[in-house]
Amino acid sequence: MPELDGEYADLKATVAEFADEVVAPAAAQHDREHSFPYAIVKQMGAMGLFGLPFPEEYGGMGGDYFALALALEELGRVDQSVAITLEAGVGLGAMPIFKFGSDEQKERWLPDLAAGTALAGFGLTEPGAGSDAGATRTTAQLDGQEWVIKGAKQFITNSGTDITSLVTVTAVTGTRPDGGKEISTIIVPAGTPGFVVEPAYDKVGWNASDTHPLTFSDARVPAENLLGERGRGYANFLSILDEGRIAIAALATGAAQGCVDESVKYAKERESFGRTLSTHQSVIFKIARMEARAHAARCAYYEAARLMLAGKRFKKEAAIAKMIASEAAMDNARDATQIHGGYGFMNEYPVSRHYRDSKVLEIGEGTTEVQLMLIGRELGL
Repeated sequence: MPELDGEYADLKATVAEFADEVVAPAAAQHDREHSFPYAIVKQMGAMGLFGLPFPEEYGGMGGDYFALALALEELGRVDQSVAITLEAGVGLGAMPIFKFGSDEQKERWLPDLAAGTALAGFGLTEPGAGSDAGATRTTAQLDGQEWVIKGAKQFITNSGTDITSLVTVTAVTGTRPDGGKEISTIIVPAGTPGFVVEPAYDKVGWNASDTHPLTFSDARVPAENLLGERGRGYANFLSILDEGRIAIAALATGAAQGCVDESVKYAKERESFGRTLSTHQSVIFKIARMEARAHAARCAYYEAARLMLAGKRFKKEAAIAKMIASEAAMDNARDATQIHGGYGFMNEYPVSRHYRDSKVLEIGEGTTEVQLMLIGRELGL
């Protein structure tokens, strides 16, 4: 694993300190109350975390995607809900505006998103279109100078907070010459008549993350709210997901490492049969395997990020990183819970939250099965 240079190392250390001193102490309460951590998000915005990969002209920090990944790893180590709020806010919310938006769209929306004073959602998944995102049924038809949107989205992060400013949605806008669906992306501002944010989900984990189903009943937005080229919405969102898999891998790596850290601490303190757990070979071996998983996950996402920043093809490496890291998080959460015994089943211990939170890492932004499919395709199979 390569050494981090000065700026990357400083960022990682700064976010680690923030995670330990600010995020971790509040995590259990937000999880228990299912409350969105507005104060923490505000602090993250002031630190520039939401603007890490964006140019200074839009209020960003002038950094890159790897910087974002490092921040996500440190946050994911102590609280996945806070980490996914940042990941979705940047990678899924603001990044489509930055990559595909017009100058006017970027000037209007990006400064607040980069500052963390506003959040945006990424409206791709539907009740009948999850892994098969091409099965999109939401439609948008031009009526004069307005798009009229009808349909529904589900599992949309950051879509219903008090500071949510918009949701970008994929919608069928016509038929391609080959008879397939023409899918485009459209910006829908919060508060648009006909755009309804339904009640939040009752989830197994990520309880402090904001997640809602959305419905669109003849929601009208200006024609200029088309994001990017008409008919390129699906392809554009797939490219966003490729990058997002690196971010999710980083978050999952943090979760895997958090389970290691908590297990090492507990093993050194807890006594069993007259000696600490840290002297039992079975526990030592279990924690050693956990550390190996976290290390492998970190190396995988570092490599995927390196290729992406070098302008090289990284689809396969991103899929590998996302799969390895999400499985490491889940496996480590299970082992950490086992090491903690009965205490691991109590919500007061961080490993119990990681146990509940980590499963969705193997599902969101492409299931493990989708990653395997992508890897196979890149191998020519």
